[in-house]
Amino acid sequence: MQSEEFIKVWDLPLRIFHWLLVVAFFIAYLAEDDLLTIHVWAGYLVGGLLVFRLLWGFIGGQYARFSNFLCSPATSIAYLKDLMQAKAQRYIGHNPAGAAMIVLLLLSLLMTVATGLAVYGADKGAGPLAFMLDSHEYFWEIVHEFFANFTLVLVGVHVIGVAVESYIHHENLARAMFHGNKKRG
Repeated sequence: MQSEEFIKVWDLPLRIFHWLLVVAFFIAYLAEDDLLTIHVWAGYLVGGLLVFRLLWGFIGGQYARFSNFLCSPATSIAYLKDLMQAKAQRYIGHNPAGAAMIVLLLLSLLMTVATGLAVYGADKGAGPLAFMLDSHEYFWEIVHEFFANFTLVLVGVHVIGVAVESYIHHENLARAMFHGNKKRG
């Protein structure tokens, strides 16, 4: 697939991170309290993946680095306005709306993991926060569920954004996240 008209954009570690995160989040979300051990281990995997992504945002490939795509909220909003008019500029890496979504997803997932650890520590006396938390389990549960559900909404918006962007620019962005290549021009 690597040729003159394609460029490697998403490196293998980033693609593995992306799809493992999708699987781990949905396993944790669907397992919930019914399969607590699976829920907890999937949550730990999400946490580990987030640590990797934060590090990879500084040392990873060109298009994975935060310095390559992070921008101001005003730039993201302007891009969304152009996108709604079907005249948005095409980006080889993440576009400004994608950059905003990455920040929102990372923050929401970090809060989901942190509050999940708090629930686990307060309710079960287990996990790395157990020594700090022995009460307020109900509060942490509410906050944890909020961020898990908020993440699910963000994932839906992300998928819609990928579909719209794919349609407008005539390229399959989901497929690119499997093989890593995008059209040069």
